[in-house]
Amino acid sequence: MIGEEIEAELGKAQVKHAPMHGPHEGYGVILEELDELWDEVRAQKPDKIKMRKEALQVAAMAARFIVDICDSPVNRIEEEHYKRGYEAGLRAGSR
Repeated sequence: MIGEEIEAELGKAQVKHAPMHGPHEGYGVILEELDELWDEVRAQKPDKIKMRKEALQVAAMAARFIVDICDSPVNRIEEEHYKRGYEAGLRAGSR
């Protein structure tokens, strides 16, 4: 049930917002959602319904981070490019 709710929240976010462009942006989005959860947690009388909603949004944005950043072919290409450049630099330094 919770997984379905997270998936639904993720779907809404994917329709409403463009994909995350990089890990720093993704972290910022997750942090913003986490701050909203924190606001609910430290309220004088925390509302379980609101906390649950915010926690689902944190989970959905974490899932989106995985989809947009970690599993994206574009980011894998950039990662491979970086890795090759780094390895070339290591080879050049050992000469």
